Amino acid sequence: MLGLGTLSRVIGEVRRDVAAAHARDPAARGAGSGEILTSWPGVQALLAHRVAHGLHSVGVPVVPRTLSMVSRTWTGIEIHPAAQIGQGFFIDHGAGVVIGETAQIGNDVTLYQGVTLGGTGFQTGKRHPTLEDNVTVGAGAKLLGAIIVGHGAKIGANTVVIHDVPPNSTVVGNPGHPVRVEGKRPEGPDTDWIHLPDPIADAITRLSARIAELENEVARLSGAERETIAEVRPLRPPQGPSPAGG
Repeated sequence: MLGLGTLSRVIGEVRRDVAAAHARDPAARGAGSGEILTSWPGVQALLAHRVAHGLHSVGVPVVPRTLSMVSRTWTGIEIHPAAQIGQGFFIDHGAGVVIGETAQIGNDVTLYQGVTLGGTGFQTGKRHPTLEDNVTVGAGAKLLGAIIVGHGAKIGANTVVIHDVPPNSTVVGNPGHPVRVEGKRPEGPDTDWIHLPDPIADAITRLSARIAELENEVARLSGAERETIAEVRPLRPPQGPSPAGG
């Protein structure tokens, strides 16, 4: 039943949520806890969800969904009361975020604006994504179906993910492709969303190089001169400092 124990748990979760905003949002530097609670829509939506989820868990009718809809109107963030969210969750900016009924989110997860944790079709049971601990999801990403995003994974902006994501990997593209960032394990909640690797462009570059080798070989065997072909180059080579720090 709803009691002091539930209230104490919700207060503890909210304190950690505010601490997460302080730790992961550069704009929160110097802001007090009261200012974050009154001015950060992601924190406000999560606070409403903590209450709605507590009421939903003990079987209170109508009120949880009503609170969820009021929060959606106020913050632009829709979280179903039944969604399970761990501690230290942070939604940066938040507008347009949708979290479905059977979604499960671990500890210290970060979502940016426009993220959808949605279902596919009209199936029953578990139909929304599961995000394990320390996952970061970039702006506009769509995670669809009962997939599992492994511990420490990073999802690039506007990526569409419809398959499970391995732990400690970075996924980009549509549909999402797992890649590594400079061959190193991603660390921390921030990612350089500008210079993420592009597996499709890399494949095209390798294919172009292979075709050039074959043309050279054909020209050598036939004794004819090979025509000069254009070189494949990136449209904008990565340069300058990473913008991940805000």
